[in-house]
Amino acid sequence: MPPSRKATIIALANQKGGVAKTTSVASLGAAFAEAGKRVLLVDLDPQACLTFSLGVDPDTVDASIHDVLLGGAELADVVQTCEDGVDLVPSSIELAGAEAVLLGRPAREYVLQSALDPVRRSYDVIILDCSPSLGVLTLNALTAAQGLIVPMPCEMLSHRGVGQLLDTVADVKRILNKKLKVIGILPTLYDGRSTHSREVLEDVGQRYGMPVLSPPIPKTVRFAEAPAVGRSILATARTSKGAKAYREVAASLLERL
Repeated sequence: MPPSRKATIIALANQKGGVAKTTSVASLGAAFAEAGKRVLLVDLDPQACLTFSLGVDPDTVDASIHDVLLGGAELADVVQTCEDGVDLVPSSIELAGAEAVLLGRPAREYVLQSALDPVRRSYDVIILDCSPSLGVLTLNALTAAQGLIVPMPCEMLSHRGVGQLLDTVADVKRILNKKLKVIGILPTLYDGRSTHSREVLEDVGQRYGMPVLSPPIPKTVRFAEAPAVGRSILATARTSKGAKAYREVAASLLERL
């Protein structure tokens, strides 16, 4: 048999908080799993929102991505299987101290890439949930990834910082990871009844010269309800507009992978 193909690694990043980044990672991961793909999600945020959202208590995990990045564990040994059909590398509050430790290490931007490499043939897609900053952890994600998706709410203030992120991406492509490709902006928290939301959606692609993934992800209370039961919206509200939108985005992404 020919060797299995290495997983495609996708980072979701935006240094602004509250952009539905973690919701998007969980929902796209569940949608890929529904489509029969082997999916690994990696929580790179010390707040561990993705970990909690998928039903894992970050305060009780024996080891997390923190231990992997600092050399105390192999990534395969900390993976947890979640009910949504995805595997998870959990985070914990300890990760907040990892940046300071990594800063003093040579080739610090490549630590995550090296940790992921041994498991890449076990998955079809690996999604990295970045912390809301442009620090060492996000640089590690951008260095390890082949593709970047930028979740952005359809609100004018959410434009702030996207330009800075794209400047960082340009630096990463030039210095650390020539293969990194910006897949596009993922519009989130979209209210089709709002003129403002529609105007922002029309403007964003032209403003940054980037593809805009479709359909936009609608604003709905269903997203807030899902983490309480440790599942994604694809499990808690299967027929909702939000779940359908993420399935459509996932299907379009799979055509490119």
